[in-house]
Amino acid sequence: LQEVLEGVGSGLFSPSDPNRYRDLVDELLYRDQFMLVPDFDPYSQAQREVDARWRDRRGWWRASVLNTAGQGWCSSDRAIREYAQDIWGVGVTR
Repeated sequence: LQEVLEGVGSGLFSPSDPNRYRDLVDELLYRDQFMLVPDFDPYSQAQREVDARWRDRRGWWRASVLNTAGQGWCSSDRAIREYAQDIWGVGVTR
């Protein structure tokens, strides 16, 4: 990641405007309020694990079915209805 950020920040990908992405790189290196850089290694590891599981088609299928079956009932209509009733104190109209 460090090499990529150095390349982007040095203008490697924008030779006609070397400072084009400097602000972006500075934001990631010095401010990074969303913790993208510190989270990069764990994210990369998790992605490698997902990739490995994806290659196991039978295992992926099984996990997908079990995950879907275990979801329970979820509905945006229910969420909107509860929000209307609990937050706004209004009933449902049709």
